[in-house]
Amino acid sequence: MTISERQEELIGEFEFFDNWEDRYEYVIELGKSLPEMPWEKKTDDKLIKGCQSRVWLDVRAEEGKLFFEADSDAILPKGIAAMLVRIYSGQPMTDIMKSDENFIAKIGLQEFLSPTRANGLLAMLKQIKYYALAFSAKK
Repeated sequence: MTISERQEELIGEFEFFDNWEDRYEYVIELGKSLPEMPWEKKTDDKLIKGCQSRVWLDVRAEEGKLFFEADSDAILPKGIAAMLVRIYSGQPMTDIMKSDENFIAKIGLQEFLSPTRANGLLAMLKQIKYYALAFSAKK
């Protein structure tokens, strides 16, 4: 699936919920389904700067695609990280760099995230795009 197809799939899942409390709970459930990152990968260089909680993002490149692994010490950021890993992991670097983030508004995340959580989400997205740019420059 492409990034936009994965975004549309996620948007469709959130359309089932009538209120922000249900969406909030779903984000938490997504976080619970994210595999825990091994402790040896939870290093300071993998911490996302700008997040209120501690969020780690690890990446590896393989055949022009990036594969992400994430974890957090807080359940809501872990759910947000799970959404982003689901959308961007396994995607070509060029597609990651040119993708848009309109799915965030369509899901309604901005309705229930505090300003600090919203900043954390943007920091995660920025780091994912930075990795795509950095790894594509190494080619």
